[in-house]
Amino acid sequence: MFSNEKIIETKTCKHCNVSFPITDKDLEFYEKVSPSFKTPPNLPLSGEEYKTLLPPDKGDWGGYKYLIPSPTLCPDCRRQRRLSWRNESKLYKNKCNATGKDIVSIYSPDKKFTIYNQDYWWSDNWNPLDYWKDFDFSKSFFEQFKELQIEVPRIALLNWFQENAEFANHSYHNKNSYLVNSCSYVEDSYHCVNVIYANNVLDSYNSEYCNNSYELIDSKYCNNCFYLLKCHNCFWCSFCEDCVDCKNCIWCKWLHHKEYCVFNKQVKKEEFEKIIKSIFTWENKKSIENEYQKIKKSFPSKWETNLNSTEIIACDNCENSKNLKYCFECRDSENLAYCFWMWWWWAKDCYDYDIWWEKSSLIYETHCSWWATTNILFSNIIWWWHHNIYCDLFLSSASNCFGCIWLHGNEQYCILNKQYSKEEYETLVPKIIEHMMKTKEWWEFFPSSISPFWYNETIANEWFPLTREEAINKNFKWSDYEPPFPHVDKIIPSNKLPKDITKIPDDILNRAIECEITKKPFRIIKQELEFYRKHNLPIPKRHPDQRHLDRMKLRNPRKLFDRKCDKCGKDIKTTYSPDRKEIVYCEECYNIEIY
Repeated sequence: MFSNEKIIETKTCKHCNVSFPITDKDLEFYEKVSPSFKTPPNLPLSGEEYKTLLPPDKGDWGGYKYLIPSPTLCPDCRRQRRLSWRNESKLYKNKCNATGKDIVSIYSPDKKFTIYNQDYWWSDNWNPLDYWKDFDFSKSFFEQFKELQIEVPRIALLNWFQENAEFANHSYHNKNSYLVNSCSYVEDSYHCVNVIYANNVLDSYNSEYCNNSYELIDSKYCNNCFYLLKCHNCFWCSFCEDCVDCKNCIWCKWLHHKEYCVFNKQVKKEEFEKIIKSIFTWENKKSIENEYQKIKKSFPSKWETNLNSTEIIACDNCENSKNLKYCFECRDSENLAYCFWMWWWWAKDCYDYDIWWEKSSLIYETHCSWWATTNILFSNIIWWWHHNIYCDLFLSSASNCFGCIWLHGNEQYCILNKQYSKEEYETLVPKIIEHMMKTKEWWEFFPSSISPFWYNETIANEWFPLTREEAINKNFKWSDYEPPFPHVDKIIPSNKLPKDITKIPDDILNRAIECEITKKPFRIIKQELEFYRKHNLPIPKRHPDQRHLDRMKLRNPRKLFDRKCDKCGKDIKTTYSPDRKEIVYCEECYNIEIY
């Protein structure tokens, strides 16, 4: 909590029973983004305490303001609910309902949706406004929204401007790539998630401006690197963590501006090359890794990894930002709270907002928006424009809409995909809000129960992992659907694969490999095999989904814990839980130790 912030109320999360504070700054924000309409409210109304009256010429929305009250869920449960609407990487073979052709889709065949391929969905052959509904005040809003979800056709994959990169989702401007999800401007890359501006990168996560590299996590501006975690500006480095401006280093941690280091020890170039040739083989990698882990444990970890940021409280991995509270992976932003994972820069005055591109403001309880969105409330995946409430998947510049889905034009003043005049819209929406206040829906994001995805398909299960039983007990949906595997000549157990890449035959491309963990079969493609051969890397023994989960486990959770600095005893909030064995220092102790 900021020094000038006061706790007004302590609430108990209705989902997990954790206590969380509501401050005066929180209430100021909720009032700031609360919508207003020129039509006077219907009085009397139960729940009048949730409403204030403003002059019609005041406020961002203008008119009578319907206050958004404080949330009923804690920040973590709010994020979990939003992320349960995002399927990034689970792809299925399906059919286009318009053309009958086979397609790849984020929707499994056991779902009842109408699915169109990219070309047909963007064509003029259909209009989402043809699926409109009148609002029925005898039903809840979410019930009617769910009915609309079933009827409006969906696009098979959320990708744009792909060139030979059809197996991509939530992705933009990629070329010659395969299974790149939440990626943009990548070329000749494979099995990546949240990677941007990359060339010839494989099996990497949350990295940018990297080339000719493999197994990167949270790394930037790295070239010819392998197995890096949180490294920046490194070249020809392998098995390193938290290194900056390093070259030709292997099994090192927390090195800055170093070259030719092994196990954090400086060596001469000739010695470095001799060590690499003499001790490193894939057969003894595990024993070397055990030695490296011992070295890593002797180095302290910094309690947080924020960079060039001021006035930030309980945040991690934020950059060039100011006045942030409980935020993760945000950059070039200001006045944010409970926000998570910014792809590109600049967001201002937002709460409970996940995954956005540049220039967003006045957003609340929303998952994913792109480009210059403002005044968006309780919505999911919105492109451009402003003043939309409870809308889902606007691949358009639509504005001033309520409860609409899959609009992809320049629509305005629509409710449940029905077109209204401005005057009709501003008269009806306040009545719907008042109805939602009575049904306890107003102020809540879409429930997970009407998400188009099962919990185990979404990234919510990556950040908030649950077993099948736990998910069902918490009222999340769970899928047991297993897609059929394509015909292959043979399935090879992973333990039968030669570790020496030179002994892998070309016909491995016609076979499937059985994952050593999940036992699920997977295939590799020609470009992968060429990469492994070029860099003398072994064939993976784990399914791509399992490899992604392995990378996720190497990252700290996006959750904060109370802990004490292991050197001075100062209280800190960190993503390292108290039961973890790492040595964690506060900023002052860390700087003394490292610098």
